[in-house]
Amino acid sequence: MNQRIAPGPAAFGLMVLLCAIWGFQQVAMKFAAAEISPIMQAALRSGLGAVLVFAWAQWRGVALFGHDASLWPGLLAGLLFGLEFVFIFVGVDLTTVSRMVVFLYTAPCFTVLGLHFFVPGERMGWRQWGGVMLAFGGLVLAFIDKASGGNALGDFFGVLAALFWAATTVLIRATSLARVTATKVLLYQLVVSAAVMFPLSWLMGERGIAGLSAPTLWAMAYQIVIVAFASYLAWFWLLTRFLAGRLLVFSFLTPLFGVGFGMILMRDQPSLHFLAAAAMVVGGIVLVNMPSRK
Repeated sequence: MNQRIAPGPAAFGLMVLLCAIWGFQQVAMKFAAAEISPIMQAALRSGLGAVLVFAWAQWRGVALFGHDASLWPGLLAGLLFGLEFVFIFVGVDLTTVSRMVVFLYTAPCFTVLGLHFFVPGERMGWRQWGGVMLAFGGLVLAFIDKASGGNALGDFFGVLAALFWAATTVLIRATSLARVTATKVLLYQLVVSAAVMFPLSWLMGERGIAGLSAPTLWAMAYQIVIVAFASYLAWFWLLTRFLAGRLLVFSFLTPLFGVGFGMILMRDQPSLHFLAAAAMVVGGIVLVNMPSRK
């Protein structure tokens, strides 16, 4: 196995680009929601993203079907991933982009809590505990803010999505999924979530696809090709080459991009109260991901 190295300027630049891509995806969801119902959007994103990832794996010769004891953890990871995106897509349809992205990106703080209790060697230090408390304080402050619009149920769905995201990450780190290729782990998540969400959309009585105008097609192409396929593969590639701790600290940029895109493109008007809450969440993300000094 290649030893991971400290990221240089090119890796830093790619991380900033990825954070911008992830910050914009809630805007794309909002654009497509006018013609495609939320859970159907999530199902299409996962299903078509899985086709692209599978084709890429075949082209690269990535082994996908070996006996590696990953089936049951992989199925559970896919279920958790699907639930995460059900709550993201339904929640962003109810609340504002700015609010959703801030609630969603409390996930790194839930993740370090889960790793602390379930993965040996991942005990939190005082800095991580401080980051979790700061982020949770921002979460409370954001919930009680009434001047930025939004919807209490949509906000709550954002927190639930963050919990499912964190649970997926902890499961991957704590089981045999930690020993299989990142491409196979991504395929588990995309395939299983699509298999769950297509029938769930029908069971929930969603309207499905009401139209496919040019803005909707572009929004879906962005989610499928750019986010679910290209950005996730680029992220996993970075993790195989560079020190994860130095990369994860960039995750604080995603909620900043998300709030900015929401204000510019969706006319979100977050109050100073909410911006202070967002700053607390961002500060918490930085603290929990900052590498400890040896």
